[in-house]
Amino acid sequence: MTDKDDRPDRLIILGIDPGTIIMGYGVVAVEGKKLTCLACDHVKFDTKRSPFERLEDIYVAMGHILKEHQPDQVAMEAPFFGKNVQSMLKLGRAQGIIMAASLAHEASVTEYSPRRVKQAVTGSGSASKEKVAGMVAATYGLSEMPASTDASDGLAVATCHAYSINQVIPNQSKAKQGKKKTTSSWDAFLKANPDRIQ
Repeated sequence: MTDKDDRPDRLIILGIDPGTIIMGYGVVAVEGKKLTCLACDHVKFDTKRSPFERLEDIYVAMGHILKEHQPDQVAMEAPFFGKNVQSMLKLGRAQGIIMAASLAHEASVTEYSPRRVKQAVTGSGSASKEKVAGMVAATYGLSEMPASTDASDGLAVATCHAYSINQVIPNQSKAKQGKKKTTSSWDAFLKANPDRIQ
């Protein structure tokens, strides 16, 4: 483990793909315009434990990841808004726990919409999880694909943030964002990720 003060020219970013059953994450080192993947994995939580117990598990898991990688900044997918209130509530709680754990470790937190992440990594805001996984693997020259799409999504979030702070990709205009229906986005998320929320 390296102390943050010992790496003034190296920025460590932790990307998180939140979930109450599976949490994907990726760790990226930024040195100038050079990006290096330091980690890409996921954590599975015991569905036999109550929703509140799993929030504790998320906090503990985040503590281990933060302690091991000592990120300067944390990036995560932003909350969804839609008709399924219970699923939104559960995911929102998980996101809040991730934010609290990150801030407790003195890491700043930034959020990105799933569409923004996909756009940054693949050039298309509607790219599939498989395409995102393939692109991050190619970007970092990984010898094999990430262990899961949750892991590759976490790495994609970290990559999106790295691109953003390096001003590699432009911000989406409010006009373009306004055209996307958030309800349909949430419905699509639930259909594509039935194992992420319980």
